[in-house]
Amino acid sequence: MISSEPLLRSFVEVRPESHFPIQNLPFGIFTPKVGGRARAGVAIGEMVLDLAVLEAQGFFDGPQLRSQHVFSQPALNAFMALGRPAWQEARATIQQLLRADNPTLRDNAELCSQALWPTAGVTMSLPADIGDYTDFYSSREHATNVGIMFRGRENALMPNWLHLPVAYHGRASSVVTSGTAIHRPQGQTMAEGAPAPLFAPSRSLDFELEMGFFVGLGNQLGAPIPATEAAGHIFGLVLVNDWSARDIQRWEYQPLGPFLAKNFATSISPWVVTLEALAPFRVPGPAQEPEPLPYLRSREEWAYDIHLEALLQSEAMSEPVVITRSNFRHLYWNMAQQLAHHTITGCNLRPGDLLASGTISGPTPDSYGSLLELTWRGERPIQLPSGETRKFLQDGDRLTLTGWGQGDGYRIGFGEVTGQILPARAV
Repeated sequence: MISSEPLLRSFVEVRPESHFPIQNLPFGIFTPKVGGRARAGVAIGEMVLDLAVLEAQGFFDGPQLRSQHVFSQPALNAFMALGRPAWQEARATIQQLLRADNPTLRDNAELCSQALWPTAGVTMSLPADIGDYTDFYSSREHATNVGIMFRGRENALMPNWLHLPVAYHGRASSVVTSGTAIHRPQGQTMAEGAPAPLFAPSRSLDFELEMGFFVGLGNQLGAPIPATEAAGHIFGLVLVNDWSARDIQRWEYQPLGPFLAKNFATSISPWVVTLEALAPFRVPGPAQEPEPLPYLRSREEWAYDIHLEALLQSEAMSEPVVITRSNFRHLYWNMAQQLAHHTITGCNLRPGDLLASGTISGPTPDSYGSLLELTWRGERPIQLPSGETRKFLQDGDRLTLTGWGQGDGYRIGFGEVTGQILPARAV
């Protein structure tokens, strides 16, 4: 793996396995547990650098950020809207201040006490006010697996799948940050051979191992974003768990696709990792045949070598166990293509909009990105170390996603996104 400044070190202690070295510097929104307002921060090791404090001290005085006052706000939307030159300027300033050989912040004990917060002493919020949320269906392996289950091997992929990035519009209001508990959804389900549907809590609650990106600079209504210009509009990436009630979805999805099966919750990790931080992990994506139409073509490589894991912990277990390992590089339709396709009609995206990848499954059974696939529709239950088995998630289960790119002596990671399943609410 090509390293991004492997010798660069921060004066803040960072363990080798940490997701947040000085080469990363992801953005997020935090509130100190001792009180105060929500504002922007950057993760560095086990600390959070308070960007609002640095902004008030005049450190962001470059041409892109001067007098903008974007870091004292309770969401990153205003910063996202400034565009990539401002994002790069901020990152360069922060990286310079955190360098082990720069005394500006390192030797200013009073400023350090104001600007550095232990991660354990803060509460993370959603990084942006999410106006719109779109979930794609971009993993060929996942789409093929699901197609085989429900339509047979010969008709696994729908006729349009190899020609365009399939997606549906999700529910932005129920996007939540890591740690938010999820109540089991309820709805109509239709058992095989039953004469009529019944209303009940979902019995096939699932996770989906995904990644997503936040739109930074938006576009005007009627003005598509070319795939070749996507980098100027993608602010950064997060982990996404698009929880799914498979039994509700099976009954409702025809002819318009998911609705109640998806709208109850989507969980994301709180730290947004920039394209600059991920640059060392760019790799060629899967071969696309047939060649996409011209508006979906880009000259750059848009796949990333990011190792992904899902971990499950039941109430009977003392620690979680990894149930799948996948990689972001498996994704067939990449972020630039998703962005170009989303806007080709002239649809206007806005700063803070979230676009998710869809379930990311690899080519082998141990790399599938959902329980639907891992247990093959419940026919092959997973055996847990506690002696329990799982076809789908049960009440009390805690599901965690994590991911990172492995560099030369450092990791560029996303932290984690976790959620525990609570019983359905009484109706």
